[in-house]
Amino acid sequence: MSETEMDRLFHALSASTRRDILRRTMTKEITVSELAREYDMSFSAVQKHISVLEEAQLIVKRAAGRERLVRADPQRIAQARVLLAQYEDLWRARVDRLDALLAESVEPTTP
Repeated sequence: MSETEMDRLFHALSASTRRDILRRTMTKEITVSELAREYDMSFSAVQKHISVLEEAQLIVKRAAGRERLVRADPQRIAQARVLLAQYEDLWRARVDRLDALLAESVEPTTP
């Protein structure tokens, strides 16, 4: 995943409304109108949130007549999970190294 794609991914996941839209679309395809009714914001604002998720490739939008349907993309979510796991491993290793350094600094030295 490129740096730009990672930026889009983390930006998309940074807003609670977008995370909720993602959650709602993981189990079924939902119309944009249905989603918009669930939030205390304008239809246009919900569409903007959907656009951010779509740019991050976390959801797929398709036309069905006059309606637009959205659903989460499980493959992209799996990619995001792998990326986050890599960051978790990186930070755990850094904390482990820091713990080891701190443990060394408190050990008594023998003359």
